Amino acid sequence: MIFFQGLDDKVVLPAQSEVMVEALKARGIPVAYLTFEGEGHGFRRMETIQRTLEAEAFFYARVFGFELADRVEPVEIEGER
Repeated sequence: MIFFQGLDDKVVLPAQSEVMVEALKARGIPVAYLTFEGEGHGFRRMETIQRTLEAEAFFYARVFGFELADRVEPVEIEGER
């Protein structure tokens, strides 16, 4: 599971996401967690939206074992097999 967290989110606080991330790590489930300064519950900045889409594609490619057509910035995945 991949989490994208706006650090200014007032709906889902960063601490709530961190609890879920830690629980998945403890179970050895592949998990990634990316945070975005200045973003709230709904992302507004184009660079944030682009990064989340690329990170999601990278995560799926690694977890499901396929190659992406384009090179994207990697994401650290905990519990990756």
